[in-house]
Amino acid sequence: MPIIVQKYGGTSVGSVERIKNVAKRIINTKKAGNQVVVIVSAMGHTTDELVSLLGQITNNPTPREYDMLLSTGEQVSAALLASAIIEMGHDAVSLTGGQAGVITEDIPSKARIKDVKFDRMKKELSKGRIIIITGFQGIDSKGDITTIGRGGSDTSAVVIAAALKADVCEIYTDVDGIYTTDPRMVPQARKLDRISHEEMLEMASVGAGVMHPRSIECGKIYGIDIHVRSSMNNNPGTLITSIKDKKGREKMEKSGLVTGIAFDNNVAKIGVLQVPDKPGIASTIFNALAKEKISVDMIVQSIHGGNVADLSFTMSRSDLKKAKDLIDSLAKKMGASGVVSDSSVSKISLIGVGMVGAPGVAAKMFDTLAGNNINMHMISTSEIRISCVIDEKLVKKAVQVLHEAFDLA
Repeated sequence: MPIIVQKYGGTSVGSVERIKNVAKRIINTKKAGNQVVVIVSAMGHTTDELVSLLGQITNNPTPREYDMLLSTGEQVSAALLASAIIEMGHDAVSLTGGQAGVITEDIPSKARIKDVKFDRMKKELSKGRIIIITGFQGIDSKGDITTIGRGGSDTSAVVIAAALKADVCEIYTDVDGIYTTDPRMVPQARKLDRISHEEMLEMASVGAGVMHPRSIECGKIYGIDIHVRSSMNNNPGTLITSIKDKKGREKMEKSGLVTGIAFDNNVAKIGVLQVPDKPGIASTIFNALAKEKISVDMIVQSIHGGNVADLSFTMSRSDLKKAKDLIDSLAKKMGASGVVSDSSVSKISLIGVGMVGAPGVAAKMFDTLAGNNINMHMISTSEIRISCVIDEKLVKKAVQVLHEAFDLA
C-alpha cells in the first residue's frame, strides 16, 4: 500500500473542532487505500505560552529543561488527534519523536536529525494503524528529548517521509499553497501549481515563511515531493518537486524567468569604513562573528584609493547590537576609520530557475527599482536568485512594482 505522510501545523489543530476535522481528513486518506503517518505541531500558540511560563520561572533555563517543556505541546496534539481517530472507529497510535525512532544530535534546542529508525513505525503500519507522531523533536544518544528548532515539524515530516520512502509528503497549513509573493502585500499574487525544491529553498531562505528551509533542503536531498495544502478546504495546493528526475531528465517545465518574489524585514547591516586592504582583515572579522554564533548573509567590499576598503555585511536584527559592539572593538585594532550600522533596511529577492543563463533579468530589476526611486544599498546573486537591500519603508512598493514588471499576476 502507498505510504502518505501528512503534517498539520498549529493552526490546523488549534481547537478541538479543528482536530476533529483533521481526523476526518486523515481517515479519508486511509480509506482511499493508503497507509498514513501524520506529524503534528503544538496547538495554536501553545509553544509561545510554554516559553512565557518558563520565563516566569527563570530567565536562564537549562537547554535540557527547555526542550523537555516545549516537547509537551506536540504530545498534547498527537494524543488528542489519535483519540479523535479512535473515537471515529479507526485504529490509531500516538508516538513521540523518540518512540518513532527520530535520532538527533546531542544539541538541545537546535538539534539536527541524524537518523530515523523506522522499525516501530513499520510495525504499527503492519497492524493497519494510523500513526500520529510529535513533530519538532527527537531523542539524543543519552535518551533525552531534543527539539530541532522553531518550525521543525516540517523537517520532521520530510525526514520521516524519506525514511519510509513515502509516495508524497503533504504539508497542511492555513494557506492554499505557495504564491508568487505574499498575497497580503500584493492581492494579485498567483498561487503556483508547482515549484522546484531549488526555488522553494531560496524563497524560504530569504524570507518566505510558508515552509521551513531545512525541510526543503531534506526534500531536495532525498527527492521527496512536498505538497503544500490548506487544511481548511480540499483545493489542490502547490507541489514542491525536483527539476529533474532520477535519470537527469527535465521533470518541470520552466514557466518563466522569475517564479516568485520574497522579502525579509528581519535585516540589519554594518559597514566597516576605510579598513586596510590587506590579507587577513576579512578573515579576522568574520571568524570573530562566527565565534559569537552570528550568521552573516550578504557581504560587499568596496575598494578605495590608498589601499583601504569599505566592508559591509548584513545579519538578523537580533544580532545587530552584539555584532556592532564586536566590530567596534576590532575596527580600532585594525585601523579602520569607523563603523556604521542600519536596522531600517530589508532584503527583497527575485527567484526563478528560468533566470539561469537568461540575460537582462538583473538589468530589468534594477531599472524597475530605479524608475520608482528605490535605491539599492547592497546586491548579491546566485544562479537562481538576485537579492537587494533597500530601505524597509519601500519594501511594499518594491514588491508590487517588481511583481508587475515580471508579469507574475
